[in-house]
Order: sequence, then C-alpha cells, then structure tokens
Amino acid sequence: MKRTLTLFLSGIIALNTLGQTKSSTLPPALASIKDADLKKDIFELASDAFRGRRAGTIDEMRAAVWVAQKAQEAGLKPAGADGTYFQFYNIRRTVTSAKSYFSIGNQSLVLWKQFWLTQPMDAHLDGPVQWLTSMADTTMDLKGKIVAVKITAPKPLPAAGMSLWGFRYTSSAIRQQSAALRRRGVTAIIFVADDVVESSLAFIGHNYESGLYVLDGTPAANNARFQPLPVIMVKGDMAAALQQAGASIKADFRAETFLYPSVNVIAKAVGTDPKLKDEYVLYSGHHDHDGVGNPVAQDSIWNGADDNASVTVGMLAIGRAWTAKPGKRSALFVWHGAEERGLLGSRWYAAHPTVGKQSIVAVLNGDMIGRNSVDSAALLGTTAHKNSTALVDMAMKANADLTKFKVDFSWDDPKQPEGWYFRSDHLPYAQAGIPAIFFTSLLHPDYHTPKDEPDRINIAKLAKMTKWMYVTGWLVSQTETRPALDTKP
Repeated sequence: MKRTLTLFLSGIIALNTLGQTKSSTLPPALASIKDADLKKDIFELASDAFRGRRAGTIDEMRAAVWVAQKAQEAGLKPAGADGTYFQFYNIRRTVTSAKSYFSIGNQSLVLWKQFWLTQPMDAHLDGPVQWLTSMADTTMDLKGKIVAVKITAPKPLPAAGMSLWGFRYTSSAIRQQSAALRRRGVTAIIFVADDVVESSLAFIGHNYESGLYVLDGTPAANNARFQPLPVIMVKGDMAAALQQAGASIKADFRAETFLYPSVNVIAKAVGTDPKLKDEYVLYSGHHDHDGVGNPVAQDSIWNGADDNASVTVGMLAIGRAWTAKPGKRSALFVWHGAEERGLLGSRWYAAHPTVGKQSIVAVLNGDMIGRNSVDSAALLGTTAHKNSTALVDMAMKANADLTKFKVDFSWDDPKQPEGWYFRSDHLPYAQAGIPAIFFTSLLHPDYHTPKDEPDRINIAKLAKMTKWMYVTGWLVSQTETRPALDTKP
C-alpha cells in the first residue's frame, strides 16, 4: 500500500511538472484574447457604418481613429509621429473626372455604367470608328484610326481557380490586345465586353473608377506618365452601334489629380527587460479595404471583414494581452493604411519607421485570418521566400505548443499562380532586410466582394489565428538572441 501511494504521488508530481513545463512556453496572458471581444470589434469595424474603409476617403480616416481609440483603451501607448498614434503620409490619386464625356453617334453613354476609361488621362476624340471583326485581321491599315473590337480571351488564360479570375482575364486581354493595336498605330481603342468581362464589371469597373494611387514624393509619383492612348471598355450591347456604317464617336476625357492623406496607426507595449525593451516585435496588418463600389446583389459596400478587419481586431486582442503581461522585448503594433492600393502604408513605414529600424527584430504580419477550416492555416516566408529560419521555427513551435494547425506551405512556392507572398504588408519589411513572416487562412469565394461581411467570420478560427500570432511574438520577445536573418548562399 505504501509503495502504491508513493508511485501515485510520484505520478501526480510528474504530471504537474509536465504541465508546468508545457505551459511555461506559452504567454501568461493568453486568456486575455477573448472570442467576445473579437466578435464585438469585428462587427463594429466591418459594419456598413465605415463604408468599406477605402484609402483616399474620409472613411479610412474614421476607421483609423476607431483603431487608435481601441488601442488606447487596450492600454497601448502611442508610437506614431509627435507622440500620437498616427503617422500620416500623402497618396497621390488620379481619377477620371465625372465631367468626362463619351458618345457613339447621337447616344451619350454614362460613365461607369455604360463605358469605362481604363486609365485616367486627358484626351479628346472626334471621328469615325473602324470596326474590326477580330484581332486576327492584320490586313487593314489602322494608323491614326479609332478602332473598336470585341475583346477576346487572353493567351494563356489565368490559372483555373485563381482569385478575381475575371479581373485577371480582362487585364491580361486588354494588355495584350492594346499592345498589338498600338503597334499598328491606332489613335484609340474601344473594347466591347465579352461575357466574361461583362460578368466581372462590378469589380473591374470599381477599380477603373477608383483611379491610380501612388505614394507622393516617391519615384513612382514623380515619374508618373499616363499613356496617351485612350482605351475604353463598353458593354456588350454597344457592339451593334459600333458596327453600323458611318459609326463615329465623340469623347472628352479629363484626369483629376489630388493629394489625400492616408495614415498608419501605431502603438506599443513596453517590454520588461531593461536591455531588451529597446527592441520590438512588430505586429503588422492593414485597416483599409475597398470602400463603396458597384452593387453586387444590391450591396454596394465592400466591408472587408476578413480582409482585413480580422487582423485589425486580432492585433487589438494581442495588444490587450501584451499590456496585461508584457514580454521582455517591447511589442509594436502597426495598422497600415492603403494596403489595398499597393501596400502604400507599409512601404511608407518601412522607409520611415517611428522607431529605429535596427530595433525591429521581427515582423509578424497577418492578412485574412477569419475564414476556412478551423484546423488549417498557411504561413508564408517559410520556404522559397524565407529570410529567417529562426523566426519560422518560433512560429512552428507556437503552433505545435498551442494551435496545432495543419500548416499549408504551398502558397510560398514561386510557381503558386496567386503570388500570394507579394500581396501583403510583410513584403516591404522583408525587402528592407527585417525577418518577416505572413500568417493567413487564405482565400475564399467572398474575397474582394461585398459578401465579405462580419457574419461570415468564423470567430473560433479568428481567435485561434490571433493566438498563434500572439504566441509566436511572445517567443520572439523572450529570447536573449534576436531571430537571425538567413545568410544568402
């Protein structure tokens, strides 16, 4: 009996020790990340009230103020410019003026409903139209002519199943066929939409209407030159008018360029170690989305719940946990603006950090973490694009210790047609030589549509992904040695 009791007590002690050893690798404030908080926050930020948070609009500014207020309530300290939570920068936006005019014969067409100018520019057109029965007709002299043709499928077609397939189809077709006609000396091109383009005009037209965005003061802005060749898309029912004998058009297009402030929201939780607190684990996401656009099923607000309100509210939850129990290193939270317009906010911050660049030891970026199976996720910056084996190992340890996702690494493959690694805010940091990884739960059919609503978010999945990012950052914060950059062979 005595021996049995001794063995029993020894077993209990062993189990307790095992539990303590395992739990000691996890952050002590893990319970601060709560499903209820995530749900409340995402239903606020991705609601219609913020009108899709498009960069270059007041709606993005309102969303940024909301994020800053929530960060303050979470106990995070301001880490932006001049002691604030904000870092402003100008984006140069060029759009087609609403006063632009286009007619076929005596019929005036409505901008963004019946015709779309594919690039903002100043141009005046007045003359007959040469209809081409197909792009294969190469016998006709087209120099100096306005031509119209029904758009045809690009070669090759976008890979089957790619996101925004119709947009990629249209963009590739316009690029290829415009180049061929430009070489033949045409003055302007009118593309008539085929069935694929017609079915995708909600998204395509939304992008044409929004115009072009660049960071002000950068080479891209200083060297911006709009191609002088007008390329116009019209709906399929305009084909008959363009084919009539003697068909002619009149057009007067005007471009408007203006500066608009976008903004990064930046906050921090100061670390506990006297030496390591001057180094930062940077959590990265973006607070903007696509705004108000062409209605799809009578819904014109592109709410962006998964893309990327999910990470925005996840970072707030991580901030609450970090202030409850700070790590040895400090945590820096950067909610970038204008990501959807070309990673503009992260490009700006990587070039103009509000802390010393050398003090940023790692970037943990998230983009779309609230959909698909609760048991699977993806991590990028792990194989072909890996720049820090040490950082990847910490992320995988965090997964093994807590979340136990089946991790998909295939999206890091250079042959993956989506090019997903290059489409989120970790990229400028990796290009600047900072260890960086990218957490995501990948694409779904509601991506960049008005159907990306908060009621479609899997809160359990969002919480699990948030905890994975949190634990990874905690491990980074606790190590004496910062994650090393891999040396190039």
